[in-house]
Amino acid sequence: MHRQKAIVRALGAAVAVALAATACGPSESAPAGAASAVPSTSASDPSPSSSPSDDGKAASPSPSASQSASPSASASPSPTVKAIMANGDDSEQVRELQARLKQLKLMSVKPTGFYGSKTTSAVKSFQAKNGLPATGSVDAATWKKIQAASKKPTADELRPPEVNEADAPDPRCMKGRVMCISKESRTLAWMIDGKIVSTMDVRFGSENTPTREGEFSVGWKAKDWTSTIYHTPMPYAMFFSGGQAVHYSADFAARGYNGASHGCVNVRDKGKIAALFDQVKVGDKVVVYW
Repeated sequence: MHRQKAIVRALGAAVAVALAATACGPSESAPAGAASAVPSTSASDPSPSSSPSDDGKAASPSPSASQSASPSASASPSPTVKAIMANGDDSEQVRELQARLKQLKLMSVKPTGFYGSKTTSAVKSFQAKNGLPATGSVDAATWKKIQAASKKPTADELRPPEVNEADAPDPRCMKGRVMCISKESRTLAWMIDGKIVSTMDVRFGSENTPTREGEFSVGWKAKDWTSTIYHTPMPYAMFFSGGQAVHYSADFAARGYNGASHGCVNVRDKGKIAALFDQVKVGDKVVVYW
């Protein structure tokens, strides 16, 4: 019993540490914010990636005597088609898929490497036109047909030199003054009364320190701020959710999407975020969505 209690206390402490590390900001005594792009000493901080999950399946019950005696009972059901790529994946193979779908005029946005709703819709459209089950996921048969119908993407097709194309604004962005931030297109659109004033590329936190989604408001701003946790510069910081902020990241400017933040929304164009910082007011809305 004492051993069980000790284990429970240890697990509780580990969870508390993990939750604290997720914050992209200062300690509780600080004014609701701070964190930063990945510091230079953390260049190995991984990009968002999938982590193993606990399967948690119960053991299959043993077959009854009547089942084992029946010849038909030994026949196994048809196996399900395994998906190579599916909604939620983030990889270089997904980037290639998106570039090929763009060649086929089934996608208009530039490749991001993230398999979201637009990629799912484009894959469904391709499958329907080619006599395949319209699942929206890419299995071996779908991938083979997509490869046959398109050519190997060039480096510019995979990573276009221009900025990312802004996603369709979330309905919550259509009124008032809003930083409308799409995780799928990796863009921030500064909008006033439903009109886009400016757009810029952004990146987000890793799987271990994710950027929160939802509707927020700018709590406070700091033109020159240094993270109280990671001790790295956060110029033009606009805090919107606890310690998470929109801010310029020199690391993002240098390494692009090979890195990730600790939960903040990083901007790589210093000129654009400097202009945005001057326009955004405390109390303006922030919407982060897929």
